[in-house]
Order: sequence, then structure tokens, then C-alpha cells
Amino acid sequence: MQHHYADLNGIRMHYVTQGEGRPVLLLHGFPEYWGAWKKVMADLAKDHFVIAPDMRGYNLTSKPQEVEQYRMEHLMEDVRALAEHLGLKQLDIVAQDQGAALGWCFAVHHPEWVRRYVTINFTHPAILNRELRHNPKQQQASQYMLLFHTPQGEAMLTADDYAWPRQAILADARRHGAEISAEDEAEWLSAWQQPGAITGGLNGYRAAKVGPPDGKGSPGGSNLLEGLTPEQMVVHVPVLFIQGEEDPFLLPESLQGLEELVPDLTFRRVPGASHWVTLERPDLVSQHVREFLARS
Repeated sequence: MQHHYADLNGIRMHYVTQGEGRPVLLLHGFPEYWGAWKKVMADLAKDHFVIAPDMRGYNLTSKPQEVEQYRMEHLMEDVRALAEHLGLKQLDIVAQDQGAALGWCFAVHHPEWVRRYVTINFTHPAILNRELRHNPKQQQASQYMLLFHTPQGEAMLTADDYAWPRQAILADARRHGAEISAEDEAEWLSAWQQPGAITGGLNGYRAAKVGPPDGKGSPGGSNLLEGLTPEQMVVHVPVLFIQGEEDPFLLPESLQGLEELVPDLTFRRVPGASHWVTLERPDLVSQHVREFLARS
């Protein structure tokens, strides 16, 4: 694995590369960092050129202070500028959680840059908006998003030496079969401890205005597809959806109607896996990704 920095789109981005071949871009979620992909990356790098950045606001990449700097147009431009910096004309993109929100939007707005798209535990933003606005079960499962919009978000995540993310991510992933060493855990902790990193990650939620109804007039949803007509929301590249069947954050109803927005859609469900399926079943994730990318 090789570590790099690039000055692009007004930020300094840290990214890691491995392997040679067709380019695959890995986009992590919240509150993660590039290393969430280590095992998947090592496998895909056997015959692909794999790129795993720290996204804007995370770990070793710049963390602008203004919430508006985390709006989706800036995140999409980060991806496009990184591809351009690497001299790439087209990418396969594999993304999870908040990184997958970016991946979906990038595939909608910039299909010319995307050969294939893999989303892990994150549905199309149009369906997410529908579920957040109208499905009481999803609204309940997404209450944490409302906390993320407040200053209490930082306090909750950092309290007692990052006890909440240690439990919600690392301990939960271990319960579902992940092998996370003490060295791995120390690296995760270091990523969270980078000055401004927790706020940077939370600012992605704040800029997207994503969440269930807040009881103060917001109907719920997000601004991720702001200004687009229903026809413009259709994804015209092949999509693979990998779902951990025990994900408590994204409920099964969020898969209903996906075929109407994604004409070329493949599902792979992972029994016994949670939201952190890339940590829990990296071999199976990379197998599903590899088969999808190799499909004629």
C-alpha cells in the first residue's frame, strides 16, 4: 500500500493506492477512514488499481470548518478531481454508508466517469428521502441523525475516549465476526482523534440536512438530489447492492422500488452481517464485488 497526498478542489486529500489494473475507487462511510477497506482492498488489488481516500473532513484529509463546504457538490468534485489527478477517465466505485450517498449522487450526476457502481448498506437517495419522510420504522431507526445535527453530536461521539464509536462500530463488528486487532483499533482511534475529524464527518450530515422529521417543521429527507426531476434521478450504470441483513440502520423497506431508479440492478445479501459488513465479511464482499466488476 502506498500513501499519497494531492492538492485538489481547495483541499489536501490523503489517499492510499494498491495494485495494478482497472481502477476501483473505495469511498468510506461515517465515522470511518480509508482503513475500513484494508482487507477488501488487499484482495481487489490482486488484479485492480485500488484507490482508498480519506474523504473530506476525515483522518488525514483537510477538514474545512464551514458546514457548506460539505455539500454534495463539493464532495462530488473531490471525487472527480481525484480521478483527474490520477489521470483516470472512468472508474468502478465501491462505497458504503455516507460514502455511498456520495457514490449514488456521483453516478447520477457524472455517469460518464462511472463504469459500475457498488453500494453497501445504503439505498438510492430518492428512496432514502421517501423512507425518512413516510416510514415510521425508518424514522425511528434514523433518530441518531437528528443528534448529529446538534453540538451534542461531537460530545456523544468523543465521550469516555470515543466509547460510542468503539461500541457501535468495532465491538458490534466483532460480535458479527470481524477480526479487528488491537493495532487496528488503535488506528481507528487515531483517525477519530485527528483535530476536527469528528466535526468534519458530522458536517456531512449537517450539509445534506439528512434525517427524519425533526418536530420543528422539517418533513425529513435530505437535499442530496436537490433540483433534479424524477427522470434525472435514474442511474444509468450497472449497480450492485450489497446488504448486511442485520443492518439496524437501513431497513428492508428501503429496497422497495429500487428497480425503477436502477434499471441494471444486482442484489447480494449477506446473512448474519450488520452495517459493518466490510469489516465482518471482507472476503465475501470482495468476492461479490469482483464477480460484478468482471461481468460482461
